[in-house]
Amino acid sequence: MFQSAIIYRIAPDWQPPAVAALEEALERARFARCGPSDPRSFGWVEPRGEPDGPLLESIGGHWLLALRTEIRAVPGSAVRDALDERLDRIEQETGMRPRGKQRLALKDTIVLELLPRAFSKLATVRVWIDPQARTMVVGAGSVAQADEVVGALMQVFKEIDAALPLSLLKTAMAPSTAMSIWLAEREAPAGFSIDRDCELRQAGPGESSQARAGTAPAVDEAGRKAIVRYVQHPLDIAEIVEHIAQGKIATRLAMTWQDRVSFVLDANLVLKRIEFLDVVLEAVAGASAVADDRAESFDADAAIATTELSRLIPDLVQALGGEPA
Repeated sequence: MFQSAIIYRIAPDWQPPAVAALEEALERARFARCGPSDPRSFGWVEPRGEPDGPLLESIGGHWLLALRTEIRAVPGSAVRDALDERLDRIEQETGMRPRGKQRLALKDTIVLELLPRAFSKLATVRVWIDPQARTMVVGAGSVAQADEVVGALMQVFKEIDAALPLSLLKTAMAPSTAMSIWLAEREAPAGFSIDRDCELRQAGPGESSQARAGTAPAVDEAGRKAIVRYVQHPLDIAEIVEHIAQGKIATRLAMTWQDRVSFVLDANLVLKRIEFLDVVLEAVAGASAVADDRAESFDADAAIATTELSRLIPDLVQALGGEPA
């Protein structure tokens, strides 16, 4: 259900709106496919994937939503070829080749002409709101993608004169600093284990590292920072400790929580490659086996995902020193 997670904290004085009012606002922002001249469209879809179903699912007090985006992109090469052909024809007919604003206007016209034939790319991002814990999780792979989802959700709340005071989850210790310490000390925080993937890069000005005084920064002739990646490799080795001593910091680290959930933590506190392990999957399989239909299977998957993540997130925050006052 969630392969990645960007975590937001909702203000403690937030009052959740009525579910019925929120559903009506979501319905007005339901997803519709791009029109012939639209390069992009987004809107809310059914979390269960059932046509004409509810756009907000409440399961065990947890709210689940899904935002779908359609992008119709015309290949740049097709635009360039059509533009060159159009410019050549105009030059032959008038003796003058359009330039500047005329050329840009002609390019825009060509893009509009080609849009109806462009292929569509659809993407769906899931949202999980835990009103009781004042937490929201967006299943996006980047903060920029999550920002778009948050903006769309804010608009829905605005439609019903409700607030959604959000801020990205912050911790007392920066993830890069914590991951570097765990690798340097070869010890994971309580409840977690370190897996076999990580990324290290040279620390920039103001970034925390375990660098020795006087160590020269590892950059190439172009000024690019050195990056070292380990994939499916033991990480409790002296070589990694030496990299950190030389001034590199950890920007990605694969970890496992309680032998139940594996994930990759990055420097922006984004969880990626989330995977529920055997002990959790067995529970999912057991629930699915007794499910009478797809709806009950969705309920089981959602309940397990929200339960595991709602326990993992507080433990991760604690491992990172807690939240700032």
